[in-house]
Amino acid sequence: MKRLCIALLALAVSTLAAAPTASTPTAAAHLTAELVARTDGATPGSVFWVALVQHIDKGWHTYWRNPGDAGEATRIIWSLPPGWRAGDIVWPAPRRLPVGPIMNYGYEGQVLLSVPITAPASARAGQNATLTAVADFLICADVCVPTQAKVELVVPVVSGRPPLDQRWGPEIDRALAEAPKPAGLDARFSAIGKVLKIAVAGEPLVGAAVADAYFYPYDDKQIDHAAIQAIDRGPRGLTLALRPGVAFASTPAPAALAGVLSVGAKSYEIVATPGAAPPGSFGLGPPVSRPEETMGLALAVIFAFVGGVILNLMPCVFPILAMKAAALVSHAGDQRQGRRQGLAFMAGVLITFLALAGMLIAAKSAGAAIGWGFQLQSPVVVAALCLLMLAAALNLSGVYEIGASVQGLGAGGAARGNTVGALLTGVLAVVVAAPCTAPFMGPALGWALTQSATSAAAVFLALGLGFAAPFTVLAFTPGLVGRLPKPGAWMDWLKKALAFPMYATAAWLAWVLAEQAGADGLARLLAAAVSLGLAAWLFGAAQGARLNGRRAAPIFVCAAIALAFSVGTILVASYPRAAPSPAAGPSASGELASVPYSAERLAALRAAGTPVLVNFTAAWCVTCQVNERLAFSSSRVVDAFARTGAAYMVADWTRHDSAITRALAAEGRIGVPLYLVYGPKESAPTVLPQILTPAIIARALETAVRPVASAAR
Repeated sequence: MKRLCIALLALAVSTLAAAPTASTPTAAAHLTAELVARTDGATPGSVFWVALVQHIDKGWHTYWRNPGDAGEATRIIWSLPPGWRAGDIVWPAPRRLPVGPIMNYGYEGQVLLSVPITAPASARAGQNATLTAVADFLICADVCVPTQAKVELVVPVVSGRPPLDQRWGPEIDRALAEAPKPAGLDARFSAIGKVLKIAVAGEPLVGAAVADAYFYPYDDKQIDHAAIQAIDRGPRGLTLALRPGVAFASTPAPAALAGVLSVGAKSYEIVATPGAAPPGSFGLGPPVSRPEETMGLALAVIFAFVGGVILNLMPCVFPILAMKAAALVSHAGDQRQGRRQGLAFMAGVLITFLALAGMLIAAKSAGAAIGWGFQLQSPVVVAALCLLMLAAALNLSGVYEIGASVQGLGAGGAARGNTVGALLTGVLAVVVAAPCTAPFMGPALGWALTQSATSAAAVFLALGLGFAAPFTVLAFTPGLVGRLPKPGAWMDWLKKALAFPMYATAAWLAWVLAEQAGADGLARLLAAAVSLGLAAWLFGAAQGARLNGRRAAPIFVCAAIALAFSVGTILVASYPRAAPSPAAGPSASGELASVPYSAERLAALRAAGTPVLVNFTAAWCVTCQVNERLAFSSSRVVDAFARTGAAYMVADWTRHDSAITRALAAEGRIGVPLYLVYGPKESAPTVLPQILTPAIIARALETAVRPVASAAR
């Protein structure tokens, strides 16, 4: 028994002696580092894998070999015994780390940087080798902190094949298996002007979901890291459209683009060379020339002004025509007051456009994916606007009056010649009407949001001037103002008639909320509307009591309580996302069958050779709704889809959807409506007008499939 115990003790001691002495984790600023081994020992003359493990604090990150626009890659400086050699770091695939307007590449959480260590053939079994490394990190969150960690690992030299380390062996094997490596992909690139295209094809990409494909270059000067990488799916690969970096501005241009292509959970090393696209990647082709890619500030300002003028003719503006009509009538016979209100209306429009522009620019700089019309993607904002329109309508109906002591509210104040009311009319006109885009407006805004804040502000200012110009010009036209009848009883009659378009606007916004938040959200809004109606009636009753010399304070208090309940119901209530509407029924039933948008589904349809029409829409976009009811619902369009075999895909942007926002941005747009038709053999879609007819849709579908039909014959 005594001999057995001695033998077991000796075995345990020999086992412990054969295992590497674990590195003690070294704490540094916002991370802990340690050096670990894949196996329990190294064989003379063999390659022995170790890994520098970073345990990074939540909210902080370190950097990849190419840190992107800013940052610094992790460096390891080795101190090894004589004859021992360290190889290059095997870098895991990075992730994107947007910070304001720049794009960085790096790691969060736990990351293993694997390194091969070659043991010399002269190493003797039974000895220990001490591996020492000093790691330099730049670790960042809102601020960056350079830090250093010294780590050490004692490795026993063994004669046989060492076993896998139970703790870190599988982790290092997984890191090595998932690290980007060549996979026989054929990659070519073409750079023309401000467009750099990389076409990649090969067996690993066949059938892969490429919606989130991304190219990480090894050289930090070859691409604009912050620019969007648009993806074009091919049957055996893909084409990425990027913006070239400063390396392409020098001579000679890069002879190759080396880096990592990330496709879903897989990453591959590629080296793209100049030349024709590999088969099946959809080809490099000539870059698609979009207005925003060649547009300068002067042209963008002109486009924005023209788009603002045309916006007055779009169906989006119909709900606020009552505001403009009330404001125009309010200064009948008084040219001076009319001009004052025209300028006040323009000021309200410009202030609101610039405020929306500031929020968009700030959100984009923070890395948020939002677009034009973002304000109506919030159920709280939609509900608040609905109540605001209801309050204005009740005011126009005479339920209560806005006196001199209370400044005018939107259309109500404008109807009394109130300058503040005219300004608020401009504010409400923009908030309600601007979510839709007009011709010329989309490319100008898409260009503006890729430029400096000053250039963007100039474009949005031009858009506001165009939107306000027609009404302001009318207010400054003496001939028109002079033809209006003198003020009289007819103005009160007209004012009450104009309340009904405001009621219609409130009803439309209630429908939008129901689309966003479902029946529960609508029920909360209706309760708030009833309470608001009670508050308005009590306020009007209090005004009447005061005029008749009776005590009005208690009634005013009750009105305030009812108003507070209404506002509280909107602000405090939660608005869960409504269940998605079911797809339309089959075309045999007279309806157009549709599928919800996703980049993966679109790529799959295109890879299968199916023509696709993508409808980027939203419930709060009046132009979109008009097109869907007058154009898409027609039998001619249903027949065209059936005849061409095209798929109808709906990208519903009623509530915020970052995937749809990215898809819009890839087309240089920041708002809806947008209609894209993809032909079976076309790499770039055809963009349809924003005002559609059944003939336009049918002709676009037939044109898209015509080349295929001709080839078949």
